Amino acid sequence: MKIGIYPGSFDPITNGHLDIIERASKLCDKVIVAVLQNPSKNPLFTLEERVYLIEEAVKPFKNITVDCFSGLLIDYAKKNDAKVIIKGLRAVSDFEYEFQMALMNRKLAPDVETIFLMTSSENSYLSSSLVKEVAKFGGCIEGLVPASTKKEIFKKIKL
Repeated sequence: MKIGIYPGSFDPITNGHLDIIERASKLCDKVIVAVLQNPSKNPLFTLEERVYLIEEAVKPFKNITVDCFSGLLIDYAKKNDAKVIIKGLRAVSDFEYEFQMALMNRKLAPDVETIFLMTSSENSYLSSSLVKEVAKFGGCIEGLVPASTKKEIFKKIKL
């Protein structure tokens, strides 16, 4: 069984993330959406809330599970017998950082491959940070995040 891991902070999950998840689900037998617990960030949603929002969004996919982790991604991949790390790329600026991470992960675990999936053109501008900023100023985020996530964003920012 080919297990892939799609890591990220997912604060919140966007339709861009869902696009990558759907496409990854066709490449791997099982995909773990792994939510990073990063103490240096100040997320809008708690770790538990992010896991729940992702679980709601991925219900249509039978081979997707959601989990959380801290520490090195490659250690998490080894623990879960994953042989593939899936990364979404929006622009060239994403590539430089992700390329460095992929090379470091390969050094730490040569048997784990990183696959880069280019975002769909309709999501190339989309980021969780941008969604939060638009929502905080009362802008329309329709079509940028799953409907259940949209509702929770506006609850959090109380608009």
